Amino acid sequence: MMMRALLLLLSALLAGCGSQETVPKQKAQSSRVSPARSLDMEQLCKGEAAHKYNTGTQAIDVTGFEQFQGSYEVRGFTARNESFVCSFDPEGHFLHLSMR
Repeated sequence: MMMRALLLLLSALLAGCGSQETVPKQKAQSSRVSPARSLDMEQLCKGEAAHKYNTGTQAIDVTGFEQFQGSYEVRGFTARNESFVCSFDPEGHFLHLSMR
């Protein structure tokens, strides 16, 4: 009798372990920036870099746009080959400029 109860309990525990839980999708992974917004981000990044490096926006080249789970990065360099990265939040608002 005790063995039968133990087997039933063990099988119930194993059945519970086999169930799959659905993981909700994260907001940052499902959001997409529109092409117009990405161009705005690029222009804002160029303006920030031009101000930081004391040059005109025409001397700033943007080389990459990457999306991460919780942010966006715009990479580029100046006419003097000084590289930088602009960071944006998931909604596309400017966070900071990193000189590299």
